[in-house]
Amino acid sequence: MVASLEVTPGHPRPEVVDLRFLRPDHLANLLDEETRLWRETLDWNFRHSADLLTKFLGTRSLSGYALLAGGQAVGYSYYVVEDSKALIGDLFVAEHFRTAECQHLLLATIVGALMTTPFVRRIECQLMLAPPLVAQAAPAASYLRVFGRHFMSIECGRAAGLKPDRKHPNVVVEGWSSRFQEAAAQLIAEGYAGHVDAQINDQYQSVPGARRFLHNIIQYPGCGTFLGPASFLAFTADSASPCGLILASLVNERVGHITQVCVLPSHRGKGVGFELLRRSLKSMAEAGCRSVSLSVSAANRGALTLYEGLGFRTVREYQALTWAGF
Repeated sequence: MVASLEVTPGHPRPEVVDLRFLRPDHLANLLDEETRLWRETLDWNFRHSADLLTKFLGTRSLSGYALLAGGQAVGYSYYVVEDSKALIGDLFVAEHFRTAECQHLLLATIVGALMTTPFVRRIECQLMLAPPLVAQAAPAASYLRVFGRHFMSIECGRAAGLKPDRKHPNVVVEGWSSRFQEAAAQLIAEGYAGHVDAQINDQYQSVPGARRFLHNIIQYPGCGTFLGPASFLAFTADSASPCGLILASLVNERVGHITQVCVLPSHRGKGVGFELLRRSLKSMAEAGCRSVSLSVSAANRGALTLYEGLGFRTVREYQALTWAGF
């Protein structure tokens, strides 16, 4: 145990403990609550992720911390380390303990531990369900950058009626195939050069990083189950290299999610993004999806304008955080 905190009268004081000291049953109620909140707030089935966390807890191989009160976890956060970067995979606090103080205690503990972990030079996380963080009062604020994000959604019935943009007939769209994976990695690294999203996720900054990103998106359930039939690449008629990419997944029964939209700077504003979105939304509607969601950075005004023009509406605003230079 490394710290404790006074909270709302009538509730026991939570203490911070290493997740490896806990059994799966300690987190069972908390993960059930989080699963319900993901479903109610984002229409997202978190159960697959919760089951995976439970499995790792059972083998004492989940790195992170929990807030423990009355013998049960009332908050938790876990992380993974990849080379010199740490990813905070989640941070969730139960409703009756969901205060700025509890969030700060949990986040300060995990950030402090990571900053003293050998070879770790960067920390990233996206706090989908956590209350907004006040940057100046955040842990290690001098190393922190905060990025606003929008979680957006559209009803598939509305998306199904989108018509092709006839002003840009030079674009050829191909369905996703594993043979395109290397070309897609090259596209992501080039497309995100100097982009705000490359400051949030440093995998976008290099081809090897983009390869890891694609592998994770396609193979693991963190962003849902990869949906190949709704994923596409765009080519110009005179090039064998793609100029645009869209990847999709299923995150709940009859709910799709667009995990990636990337268009080369030289082809933005030419209808490539629109056509990729139109194809993907149409495919998900034909597959029986009732709605589709995506996330976008608040600073990416061009993408926000495109999504809003298509009919997407913001469901939730949240924050992405990075610590670097420590």
